[in-house]
Amino acid sequence: MDWTWYLFRFDGRINRALLWQALLIVAVLAALLGIIGQVIHLLGAEGALKLSIKLDFDFGLDDLFKLVDPRTYRSLASFDRTDLILKSSGLAVFSWIFLATTIKRLHDRDRSGWWIVAFFVVPGLFSQFSDLLPDSHWTLPLNLSASTLWLWGLVEMFVAPGTSGHNRFGPDPLVDVEGSTASLSAKSWDQSREIEIVPPSASRPGGMHVKRGA
Repeated sequence: MDWTWYLFRFDGRINRALLWQALLIVAVLAALLGIIGQVIHLLGAEGALKLSIKLDFDFGLDDLFKLVDPRTYRSLASFDRTDLILKSSGLAVFSWIFLATTIKRLHDRDRSGWWIVAFFVVPGLFSQFSDLLPDSHWTLPLNLSASTLWLWGLVEMFVAPGTSGHNRFGPDPLVDVEGSTASLSAKSWDQSREIEIVPPSASRPGGMHVKRGA
């Protein structure tokens, strides 16, 4: 597999399994960054070695929507420099991986990558700024609409199968997997290499024999 294309490019198609795999990769990388941050804090700690270690693996999509919220920048002063560098670099990489893989998954559903705006951007922004809205009954349809779009997006991304066969974004990824599996199965036993036909006039009895050493 071309890992650069898989994790960082936006063209082509991937199936559901590869999208779930991408989320697992992001979770593992986020955990590693959390451990690195704690190790840096322990090495830089003065005095006695800290016995309690708190691991923070919070690298969610909600952090991406916090970037457009002015309230977030007021709290940056309380962040440790190491935490800020690790979190910002991790957020940039993980957001890119998420966008690249989900857009390719949308292509697998024969949808434009711009559908990610309806499925994730709009619900995410609404969730980030919903506490600023007045507590009124007219916000209920907005909340319901955002929740519906989010749920629809989850079904499209992680549950619904891709379109069968070639579509406008490329070949079916499942066809490639099934074709390679069938090719490996066919090559697992090549009868022409392992079986020989011995004519009746030969020294051994005629008929079909398995080659020696096969």
